This record gives sequence, C-alpha cells and structure tokens, in this order.
Amino acid sequence: MISSCKKDEIEIPLIPEVADTTGESRYKCKTTAYNLTQPDYFPPFPTPILNIEMTEERIALGRKLFYETKLSGDNTMSCASCHNQKDAFTDNKRRLSIGIDRRSGTKNSMALFNLAYSPAFFWDGRSPTLQKQAIDPILDPVEMHETWKNAIIKLKGEEDYNRMFYEAFCTADYDSTHAARAIAQFELTLISGNSTYDKAVDRTGNNPNIGPQFGPGEEQISRGFRIFNGEVSGNGGGGDCFHCHSTDNMLFTNNDFMNNGLDDNPSPGFFNVTRNEINRGQFKVPTLRNVEHTGPYMHDGRFATLEEVVEFYNSGVRANSKNIEPIMVFGDTINGTGSGIAGGLNLTSQEKADLVAFLKALSDPDFLTNKDFSDPN
Repeated sequence: MISSCKKDEIEIPLIPEVADTTGESRYKCKTTAYNLTQPDYFPPFPTPILNIEMTEERIALGRKLFYETKLSGDNTMSCASCHNQKDAFTDNKRRLSIGIDRRSGTKNSMALFNLAYSPAFFWDGRSPTLQKQAIDPILDPVEMHETWKNAIIKLKGEEDYNRMFYEAFCTADYDSTHAARAIAQFELTLISGNSTYDKAVDRTGNNPNIGPQFGPGEEQISRGFRIFNGEVSGNGGGGDCFHCHSTDNMLFTNNDFMNNGLDDNPSPGFFNVTRNEINRGQFKVPTLRNVEHTGPYMHDGRFATLEEVVEFYNSGVRANSKNIEPIMVFGDTINGTGSGIAGGLNLTSQEKADLVAFLKALSDPDFLTNKDFSDPN
C-alpha cells in the first residue's frame, strides 16, 4: 500500500508503507527485515502490529531521533529527556515534566515499553497510534515547542540523517511522517519481560494450576503475590490488584481507561477524547512492570512511593468519586466476591510490605541497561 499522507500530516495510519524509490541518490536504500518477538508467555502481538514492515534501518533511525535534541525549539530536549531508560523510560522521578520554556506539564510521564499491546497512548488516550503519539510532543508548546517543518530543516542539515532516512525509506524528500514512523518502530522494540516474576513463571512453564515458583529467599515476594491476587476481605490478606493489573496476560494492565477513585471530582481524563460523561475521570491503567522505577505515581504524580500507593488503595479510595469503577465499590459481583477496594483492604503492615516486595519483583534490570535502547549519539 502507498501512504497518502501529506507532509506534516498528523494522522498517520498504522500500516506498512512503501517508500518513494524514484530518483538517484548517493546513498543506498536498505530494507533489512526485523522480526518483533514477544517474551515467553506474553500474548501474541495484535494484528496491526504484525502488519508493520519493520526494518533495522528504520529502528536505528528512530533510536537516533528519540535522543535527538534538534527536535525541540531550542535544541536542548529530546524524547529521552522525559523518558529516561534507567527509569523505565519515565521522567527522572519528576512529578510533572518541564518543557523547554520551563513550563510544567499537567501529567506524569508514562513509561514506554511493551507498547505493541496498547490500543491508545497518553493518559487520556488521545493518540490512537504510536506514530501519532510520536508527532505530538514536538508540537506541544509546553513540551518541545517546535514545528515539524523547522525540525526537518535542521535534520536535513546533517549528513548522517540524510543518509539514514534514505537507507530507511528510500527517499531524500523525507518529512514528519517518516520521522514519526521511525521513532514508533524504535519504541516498539522497547520490550520488557525478564523480571523475577517472569523467572518464577518460567519454572512452571506458565502452568496456571501451579502458579509462579519463587526461589529461595523470595518468600516475601510469594506472600505479596498471593495478596496481589487475593480478593478483598474484612480480615485483610487481599489486595484485589489483579482485576485491573492482571497476571494472566503477563502485561499487568488491562489497557483500559478507568476511574480508580482518586478524587471526589476527578479531572476529565478520557472524557476529553470521547466527550462522553461516562468517561469523565477515567485514565489509562498503567502497567505495573518496572513500577519500582516509574514513580512518582498516578496520572498527576501525586504519590512519591509505592508504599503511598498501597496505602491509598488500603484506606484512601474515594467511593463517591464520579464514575468510579463499580468493581472498586461493589467488588466482583459477577463472581460474588463481595465489597470492593473502596471499603478498605484492612491490610496489616506486614501485608503491605509483602505487596510492595512483589511489585518490586516486576522490575527487569536487563531492560533498564540494554545497550540497544541507549543513546547512540
């Protein structure tokens, strides 16, 4: 299929593209196929992802662009400025990111990994594709505050970029659509699935009748896993985390938009996209993988530590929050599990510590230090 996108067009289809091969160039067009593979026991990639024509050249270009400060208005910020690898591609422990004009954003930077499974991007889901997500921060006056026209002019002044764009897309007349596709392809390679929990699952061959087998010295993690998957009880012992952060799909998110009861009068969230009142206060459910490194937490970064997050669910959920998820108040009524989290979890201090220990067992140190994801410049 031939893309019909105009230059600097923001709506970019998530489909394979065929590059313009007309004209002569001193560079060589290259198409070294790259096969994206999911970790063991992860679900298959969605069909639209499998249909993308990924190449090593496009990924290499996207990686360079991800760390390129010339994409910002004053040449000081890149995508990586708010998505640092050592923090699982979040923003260096900042509650709210700060753009090139020292203006503060309104949301906490989301982690970037396992993105192939996501149906929409940003906390409010305003970008339906990863390519669209790559376009927006450059244009945002609070973030990188640049036009794509200016950014492309700067890139075309660099011999390396002219070569890499031609190798990746077989055209010297590249624009924002090519840049966004390259960044998106690099971001698709940011896959994390080698945590302590993954090793425990692998010991059983992902047998659901056995459950993960934690090793010696990991007894607290094992207890935390049971709390994570336990139903709410008046006597404690259950955190009821699994309904929204399922262990079954290995993603630790249902990729849905939900209101978890942070405030009585929540921020608009997903409502800004749908304009439907039923979505007011809903935000994207983040993955809990690498959550030890992605704080501060919630869409506005209000909680600094995992202990604070656990205590919020233990005793701070606002049951009267507009459009709060029914399961948060009434529990899983379909399966008859009784009251929800909003009534309080009644966890003991030890149980809360055990739950935090399990959450930290979702960290993937190899991902945080993988040189394939680091700054190539």
